[in-house]
Amino acid sequence: MVVPPYFDVPPKAYGGVEAVVADLVDALVTRGHDVTLIGAGEPGTKAKFVPVWDRALPERLGEPFPEVVHALKSRRAIEHIAATSGIDVVHDHTFAGPLNVPAYQKLGLPTVVTVHGPVEDDSYRYYRELGDEVALVAISDRQRALAPDLNWVGRVHNALHVDQWPFRVDKGNYALFLGRFNECKAPHLALEAAHAAGIPLVLAGKCSEPPEQAYFEKVVRPLLTAQDHVFGLADAAAKRKLLSGARCLLFPIRWEEPFGMVMIEAMVCGTPVVALRGGAVDEVIVDGVTGRICDDPAELPAAIAQVGALDPAACRAHVEANFASDSLGRGYEQVYHRLLRQGRKARAARWVDETVPVQVAASELA
Repeated sequence: MVVPPYFDVPPKAYGGVEAVVADLVDALVTRGHDVTLIGAGEPGTKAKFVPVWDRALPERLGEPFPEVVHALKSRRAIEHIAATSGIDVVHDHTFAGPLNVPAYQKLGLPTVVTVHGPVEDDSYRYYRELGDEVALVAISDRQRALAPDLNWVGRVHNALHVDQWPFRVDKGNYALFLGRFNECKAPHLALEAAHAAGIPLVLAGKCSEPPEQAYFEKVVRPLLTAQDHVFGLADAAAKRKLLSGARCLLFPIRWEEPFGMVMIEAMVCGTPVVALRGGAVDEVIVDGVTGRICDDPAELPAAIAQVGALDPAACRAHVEANFASDSLGRGYEQVYHRLLRQGRKARAARWVDETVPVQVAASELA
């Protein structure tokens, strides 16, 4: 299991990929698999941890250098593990990691790549250029449908450990925005909706990169009122407290969100989600049961009022039934077994081609 070098697994605060991978490796170990996790930072899962950097590199998120060097370091580590203790499958969660697939093929190692981001524009061209050598896994049906010609081998929804999240029926008097500060996540729409609904808004999330800070100063700050509260980046404990206490989570996305972990994090706490339709929202929220899905920002204020009547227990039950970590482990387990079977069939076919003698007619020998 290969993760990016930017955050611990599980992350102490921001880190959606790392949170998913932490639950995945723990689920796989619980299911009896021997998992080695390659990344950076401190160990925090049931997997054997192989750090290939001295520390995590959060300040370098978005730079090409650590991404490429991490791919090289990970390949060396995998080559060493394959030679000393053996590997069945490589599962990569990074962007540059798939470039190592030809090297892994020489070692006879099938490689699974989870596409955690959108498949559009440059990212689509990148995955298309990888061809059929790389087995891609989508995190939502919508993500897969947007690029049907890529080499998808499965879809596995993200999930979480339900028992690690609090459940609360009585809610505070605030709505919550939790996410990165940018136009795609649209906290400005969350502010406008909360103000129209007459409810305070707590804004928590990542705002450390220059584009995020510029967006905050230009778009978000002018909308803030005395009843709003900018919490900042929430660590794991603070995030759980904010989500479980909110009347609702506002998720007014303006892009093709591949999944949206914060939606299931809110619902598992018994907190409904008010969202704009887009990306995987329709796959995650049950409209009228675990939240409201709106088609226009003007519908958000009314939806905030409506979700107060929804049952918090139904929100949690929906996550337990559809997005629990065991389903994550089981889903990827099926993908691994499928690739291993395909690999065995391919090797058997090559063996037959190389060893079965050619049948020659007697007339041809005359």
